[in-house]
Amino acid sequence: MDNLKRHNTPVHVISLGGSLIAPDTVDTDFLKKFKRAVTEYLSEDIMRKLILVCGGGATARKYQQSYTSIIPDAAPEELDWIGIRATRLNAELVKNIFREYTADMVVTDPTAVSVFAGRILVASGWKPGFSTDYDSVILAEKFFAGTIINLSNIEKVYSEDPKKNPDAVPMDKITWPEFQKLVGNVWKPGINVPFDPVASKRAAQKGLRVVIASGSNIPNLLSILRGDKFTGTSIVPA
Repeated sequence: MDNLKRHNTPVHVISLGGSLIAPDTVDTDFLKKFKRAVTEYLSEDIMRKLILVCGGGATARKYQQSYTSIIPDAAPEELDWIGIRATRLNAELVKNIFREYTADMVVTDPTAVSVFAGRILVASGWKPGFSTDYDSVILAEKFFAGTIINLSNIEKVYSEDPKKNPDAVPMDKITWPEFQKLVGNVWKPGINVPFDPVASKRAAQKGLRVVIASGSNIPNLLSILRGDKFTGTSIVPA
């Protein structure tokens, strides 16, 4: 009965890019707008719940870069742990911003949670070897959310890196095999891809759908949450 009950409860997982929370310093303007949008969405239906998984942003990058400038041969695992600590700082901030909806502690191990009491559950990084995208996939599995909304500073997935090829084409939809060819299958701390390779492999195996969209477009976020027409890229099973 517990699984059925949770299955029938509308839960969306949002992978909230650190580039939105702290692109350089903490973006309080974005966070205020994001809170208003989430509050509006939750107010429309008392059964709605959200899981927000927070990335590390500039805090992670700056600390990782500082470390490698001192220790050039830094191990990837060491850099990952620095990034993970940054995600936890961002997650604590976001949790407290939504304090009227969050009754649970920040999730640091997505495999150790099966229920949450509030209407919003906030999660951070877990362990080395992948980004918070992977944590989002695990939480989507556990709470029967068929779609993960991945918000960052990019609007769509392109056929190639638009910084390298100005003729790269934005796509509205792409299958997991096609997407995996674009991002590869190797994780590196600080890798700059729309959805990390390790998370992509698991999402593909589980048949999940991931929506890549710009987090700064708040009305568009509400359209995604409500199931309306939106701007972004859907990564779908083949």
